[in-house]
Amino acid sequence: MTEVERLARFVDQRRFEDISAEAREQLKIRVLDTVGVAIGALDAPPILAVFRLVDELGGKPLSTLIGGGKTAPDRAAFFNGALSRYLDFMDSYLAPRETNHPSDNMGAVLAAAEMRGASGADFLTALAIAYQVHTRLSDVAPVRDKGFDHTTQGAYAAAAGVAKALRLPPDQIANAIAISGTANVALRVTRTGALSHWKGLAYPNTAMAATHAALLAAHGITGPQEVFEGNKGFKETISGPFEIDWLAEDLERVRLTILKKHNAEIHAQSALDAALDIRSQANFAIDKVRQVRLKTFRVAYQIIGGGEEGDKRTVRSKEEADHSLPYMLAVALLDGEVQPEQYAPERIARSDVQDLLRRVVITPDQALSERFPQRMPAMLEVELNDGSVLRAARDDYHGFYTNPFDWTAARQKFDRVTRAFLTKTAANRIADVIAGLDDRPISELAACLASVPRRMS
Repeated sequence: MTEVERLARFVDQRRFEDISAEAREQLKIRVLDTVGVAIGALDAPPILAVFRLVDELGGKPLSTLIGGGKTAPDRAAFFNGALSRYLDFMDSYLAPRETNHPSDNMGAVLAAAEMRGASGADFLTALAIAYQVHTRLSDVAPVRDKGFDHTTQGAYAAAAGVAKALRLPPDQIANAIAISGTANVALRVTRTGALSHWKGLAYPNTAMAATHAALLAAHGITGPQEVFEGNKGFKETISGPFEIDWLAEDLERVRLTILKKHNAEIHAQSALDAALDIRSQANFAIDKVRQVRLKTFRVAYQIIGGGEEGDKRTVRSKEEADHSLPYMLAVALLDGEVQPEQYAPERIARSDVQDLLRRVVITPDQALSERFPQRMPAMLEVELNDGSVLRAARDDYHGFYTNPFDWTAARQKFDRVTRAFLTKTAANRIADVIAGLDDRPISELAACLASVPRRMS
C-alpha cells in the first residue's frame, strides 16, 4: 500500500467505540466551543459578504448554514468554517514547529455528515479523525518555516474527516485525500505582514476544496496515490522525510488540543493572564505606565511579537489587532479583558491603546523557548513612571491541556460569545443537543443551527 492508502485504511477502520470517554467529552466541548464562536461572528462584515455570495450563487440545499438557509455541502463547509474562524477564538494545537486549529475542520465534517444523514456518533468519529490527522501531520511534517501555511496539512485532515462522514470505501477515501492534499498547498504570506480577511478565510477555502475533493472521489475521480512519498510529492517538495504508522494511530489527540480563554491569538494566552495579574496588583495605575516588557518563547515572538512575520505595532484592523501581541497586552491592561468587543474598529483606533502598544517591548527568551510547547511561559514586567516595576509570570492558562476546560467552563464561554444572538432557551437547546450527540442524529444539531437568528431583535 502507498502511504495515502494506509491513511485511508485508518480512516475506514476507526469507530466511535475507539474513542475514550475523556476524548468524547473533549470532542463535544470542542463542538460547543466552535459553534459558539461561529454564532458570535454572524454579523461580522466579511461574514455578511460571504453569505451574500453564497445566497447569490445558490446550491442544492443539502447542508445547513448557521443562521438559516441551506446550500451545497462544499459551500456550507466554506460559510460555516468562515464563521467559526472569524473571531479567532477557536481551539489550537501546538506542535514544536507548527500551530494549527483543528476545529477548522468542523464546518466541512458537519456539512458532509448532514448530507449523508449521519448520526451524532458518526459525526464525532469523523471529527476525531480530522483532529488526529491534522495534529499528527503537524507533529512530524511542519511547513511554516518553509513558507507554507498550516492549511497545507489541513487539506489532508479535512478530506479524511469528510470522507469518513460520507462513509466512502477505502479506495475513495484515499482518492479524496490525495486530490485534496495535492491541490491545496497554501503560502504563509496569509499570516505575515499586513493581514487581510484571507487570514480567516484560508482554512474555510481548504475545507471547501477538501469537501469537493471527497465528493469527486465518491463519483469515481482518482487522485495521485503517491501524494506523500512520490516523485515531486509532499515529502520531496515541501515537508521532507517523516514517518507515521497510520494503522497504529488512535483517536485521542483531541485531548492535547487547547481552547482559548481570551479572544486572542493562541500564543498570547498566558501573557494576557500575566497582564491581568499585574492589573489586579494594588500599585497598578494605567496612567502611570512607562513601559511594558514581555519575555516570551520564540514562536510567540516570531508570529505575533514583531519577529520574522512582521512588525506588530501598526494596528488598523481586527485582523491585525488579534495577531499583535503589543495591541493585545495594551488593551488587556486598559480594559481588563480581551474579548470580541476589544476588536471593534472604534476601540482599535482609540489613542489610549495606540499609544500604549508603542510602549510594549517584546523579546524572545531561550530558556522559555525550550519549555514550549509543553508549556506556554510568559514573564511580564510593567514599569511605572516612578521607576517601580510590577511583575507576573505564567506557565499555562485555563484552557491549556494542563488545565483544560470542563463542560461548565465551555458553557460559560459559549453563553458569553452568543449572548447577542441567542435567548437562554435557544442556548440551552443547542448545548443540550451537543451534550447528547452520542445518541442523537446530526440533523437535530443542524436544525438548531438553522434556527439561530442573525441578530436578536
